[in-house]
Amino acid sequence: MSAAMRTLAFLALIGISSSQTPDCSYLRLLNHLNLPTTNSALSIMRPVKNWTTTTILKLDMWLYGILEVDEKCQTLTSHVWIQMSWPNEFLTWNSSDFCGLDMVTVPRSMLWTPDIVIQEDASDSGSIHKGDYHSLMSSGRVRSNIRQRLTSTCRLNLYRFPFDEQHCNITFTSTTYQEDLLKLETYNNDTVLAKVSEHIMITQGEWQLENIKVTTDPWFHDGENFYKLIYMVKISRKPLLYVVILIIPLFYLLVLDLASFFIHEARGEKLSFKVTVLLSISVLLLILQDMLPSTEDALPMIATFCVSIFTMVGLSVLEAMVVIFLIDFDDFIGKKVQSCDNAHVDTQMDVIQNEPVGAEEKGEVKAEKSYLPLDWPKDGDLLKLILEEVRAARQEVGKQDKVKKKPSYYRKLAEIVDSVFFGIYLLTFLSFLVWMYVNWFRNPN
Repeated sequence: MSAAMRTLAFLALIGISSSQTPDCSYLRLLNHLNLPTTNSALSIMRPVKNWTTTTILKLDMWLYGILEVDEKCQTLTSHVWIQMSWPNEFLTWNSSDFCGLDMVTVPRSMLWTPDIVIQEDASDSGSIHKGDYHSLMSSGRVRSNIRQRLTSTCRLNLYRFPFDEQHCNITFTSTTYQEDLLKLETYNNDTVLAKVSEHIMITQGEWQLENIKVTTDPWFHDGENFYKLIYMVKISRKPLLYVVILIIPLFYLLVLDLASFFIHEARGEKLSFKVTVLLSISVLLLILQDMLPSTEDALPMIATFCVSIFTMVGLSVLEAMVVIFLIDFDDFIGKKVQSCDNAHVDTQMDVIQNEPVGAEEKGEVKAEKSYLPLDWPKDGDLLKLILEEVRAARQEVGKQDKVKKKPSYYRKLAEIVDSVFFGIYLLTFLSFLVWMYVNWFRNPN
């Protein structure tokens, strides 16, 4: 009898336990929070029980990629992931009362969301993807994720292009809630944000992420204080491509122009070679024009590099023209003097040929005054032969190489000008390279 009673009591206990199984559904939790019913107050008001309580908004930004840096438009296009979290004092529960349920997703439209904007944002609204749901924790904390292809304005300093480093700020702030109502903070420090962003970054293009620093700063607007959370992103350019297509060719062209001083003027190739080098530099200047903005206040170092080389080669072309002019002028003077000498010799020969026949030619030469052999030429014929030999010798000398001629005044002047300009050109070239190295590669921004 007692055994039967114990059995009936045990079965009754099992029935009661099974009938009191707790409801672990999301619906029960939402009903407990009064969310299924229309509750517009939760979506329009800041979720605090005392309006003087400051809402602490924690915001982390992860950099997923550096897509483009537009030097002309002064913009940085990046792919960012923004995580925000804030407390809601009206939506809390004990997770043990709901089978350990400590998180539920709620439509974005049902809950209050802080109006956080990016001051440097220049992207269109279609590039922003906001999640349709918020994550609501049992502690009342709300989490939200935003993924965005962000185009932000950035004041680029291109003075050391292509060895430049850029500092771009991404500033988060509220346009409605003042500093005493909404305060911005981060979950993680800037070191963690920089390391994680560098690890998860998908693409960087020609840029390298150096670091991310986070600072806070209040700002004033219409006499009211607002809170700002500033992400300072430091990126550096990868300069190898620009070195290969711009800097090295310009350096080679300058070396070639320096080597052109060893081309002899008589070959007529020096001037044409220098003009070719000058045109090549002009082409590189046109390529550089498409890269750099025309609104830059300070002239970038690479532009100074190109303009300086262009100026040096241009002066070298002018110097080559002056030297060639002096040499040609010297040849002109020499030919004029030679023609005058030949004309003088021809005049003397004409005078000798036209002299009247003397007494000697009439057979009146006294025998006692002639001590020459009988077959020796007469005086007029002898002088004529001497002049013919002199003219033949002059013509033979004129056919020899002009290099063997002793340089005259203008040719000597041309050689002096060429030597002095070469020395000045070489010293300027070396000084310019040292100056560019110190200011371009060694000095920071």
